Amino acid sequence: MEKNQLKYAQQHLANERTFLAWVRTVIAIVGVGFLATSLHFTIGVHRDPRIDLISIVLGMCALGLVITVLATFGYLQKKRQINEGAHECARYSNRCFYGHIVIDDHFIFCFHKSVKLS
Repeated sequence: MEKNQLKYAQQHLANERTFLAWVRTVIAIVGVGFLATSLHFTIGVHRDPRIDLISIVLGMCALGLVITVLATFGYLQKKRQINEGAHECARYSNRCFYGHIVIDDHFIFCFHKSVKLS
């Protein structure tokens, strides 16, 4: 173990806990995605090919994969910063988060607009 890693062991452990929290979040999101996909195809509503595609993509873990990649990138970046003794503020994470919310709201709006219950 490097000298810097011993010196900053508490920060490394906190970084690992944060990464594992993201992994737990991904597991929950993927579970909800499968639930939403199964409900979408068994509910018996008017079908729209665009909404079916969105449902399949979300159910097939696309969001979970993106979050896993971003969490891994963040973990490795923070590990490097801890070892170097440098701290940089997160520049893009808030922008990505709010951009994702806007995209999700758009998909929900499109789904709500196209659903016609029988």
